[in-house]
Amino acid sequence: MPFYEYELCEGSCVVCKGKFTLRRPASAPELTKCPACKKPVRKVLSMFSSPIKLKPLSVSDAKKAGFTVLKRVNKGEYERQ
Repeated sequence: MPFYEYELCEGSCVVCKGKFTLRRPASAPELTKCPACKKPVRKVLSMFSSPIKLKPLSVSDAKKAGFTVLKRVNKGEYERQ
């Protein structure tokens, strides 16, 4: 279940302090009132995590992107690939 952040449309509340986070199913209807003080709320855009895993760049991908690729020859010595 995702987390959703809400804030009061106007005013403040002693209980929710004007902003709160709830864990709700994605299929649940959008919340319109604070569960504590019953004042109108709006959903706030918040951070999210993405399950996409990025692969490391290959030498050819790095060269295509404009990077200079170096190979270690000896201690302290490098040459271009």
